[in-house]
Amino acid sequence: MINYDKYEAVIGLEIHIQLDTRSKAYSSDPASYGAAPNTNVSPITLGHPGTLPMINKQVVEDAVLLGLALHCDIREVNGYARKNYFYADLPKGYQITQDTTPICNGGYLTIKDKSGTEKQVHLTRIHMEEDAGKSLHDVDPFSTLIDLNRAGVPLLEVVSEPEIRSGEEAFQYVTEMRKLVKYLGICDGNMEEGSMRCDANVSVRIKGESKFGRRVEVKNMNSMRNVQRAIEFETKRQIEELEAGGVISQDTRSFDALAGTTFVMRSKEMANDYRYFPEPDLPPIIIKEEYINKVREKLPELPDALFKKYVNDYKLSPYDAGVLTDTKEVSDYFNELIKHTNNFKAAANMVMGPVKSYLNEMAVEMLDFPVSTERMSQLISLIDERKISHSVGIQKVFPEMVKSAEKNPLMIAEALNLIQESDDEALKDFIQQALAKYPEKIAEYKAGKIGLTGLFMGEVMKLSKGKADPKVANKLLVEALNK
Repeated sequence: MINYDKYEAVIGLEIHIQLDTRSKAYSSDPASYGAAPNTNVSPITLGHPGTLPMINKQVVEDAVLLGLALHCDIREVNGYARKNYFYADLPKGYQITQDTTPICNGGYLTIKDKSGTEKQVHLTRIHMEEDAGKSLHDVDPFSTLIDLNRAGVPLLEVVSEPEIRSGEEAFQYVTEMRKLVKYLGICDGNMEEGSMRCDANVSVRIKGESKFGRRVEVKNMNSMRNVQRAIEFETKRQIEELEAGGVISQDTRSFDALAGTTFVMRSKEMANDYRYFPEPDLPPIIIKEEYINKVREKLPELPDALFKKYVNDYKLSPYDAGVLTDTKEVSDYFNELIKHTNNFKAAANMVMGPVKSYLNEMAVEMLDFPVSTERMSQLISLIDERKISHSVGIQKVFPEMVKSAEKNPLMIAEALNLIQESDDEALKDFIQQALAKYPEKIAEYKAGKIGLTGLFMGEVMKLSKGKADPKVANKLLVEALNK
């Protein structure tokens, strides 16, 4: 019987973030996704002799922005390097990247486990580089096809320290990184389309040991959940190999999402010889403190800070804060909404309830939601002022609000005759009619059947045609019954 608990996984992640720039990293070729194969290319992308690269300023700014968000040290003198290797979809025969002078060093990303406990995963570096093209193996049954549209698209590679200890932690790390780059507006985070890719270096060791085991690199994980699944399988596989007396081969493996297993792509030596040398066609980039401060001014309020504000200042639950900060578009809407109302909990419930339900049902994004924050705050006020009930507001007024931007919630409620009756005298009249209808039940109530208040309230609501304020009516009913 294998004791899996005596081992621990040692995991480091390399995340490639494809930047959402209009042009490529070192040329003016379009960097857009979805164009016809081999149309976003030029002699520079194709590596023709005599062509020269040029630096995309937006890539540098995005790298600094991400570095600041991750608490990194920004390097002043940034050199570029050539990483040489041959592959069919790498037309130049090398990548322009950074070797010994990454633009960002250090830093950390905070993750949370299911109980809310925080952990800082420290970073080794962030560097700028360009992407390779794409090999297509499933279009032609006999040939591999090459699409070079992606060649030269700008990437930031974020390398973590080997401080992740489980597939669950890896999932949280990738989730938080994806959320962060989307908040920053530098990447759409779409792993299925390849705009964010993750490789995992996985090894295992006996708990308490300081020496690392032999690591295996796992590639081709196209979702956050598959990152977790691949690491969990690979951890278990390595433990079983060691327990059987075997030795871990330093392989590069791929993940089969259908089978939930990893398999060998190629064997790897202890080190790859990429023959790095300084890129002769690009000068170093000098990043001054003044430039860093200008970029810092562009930092939005980040999800971690927003989460703490929602919990500490607005007294929302950690669950609510997590849902509201899940995407920047949702948090932006909520932040705008609470400029019009101080009922933070009601605002949160509106966004998490009817608003998100509408988005899901209509398959639209938050930016396409038709109800302004001002009109939504008016609905909250109607409910707070007890002019309509919460259920009426959600079930009857809100659907009309999304249909038309012309009418405010009060106009809708009045047109549909939904305004609640909260006048004490009118409610007392309804209550007396309800009591008169069931005189025998009054005696049963006084004998201890407290649940009969529901019967009387139902009659009050029927008499008022659903317009009685439930809280006020219930209070007056109990008073009448206890006389």
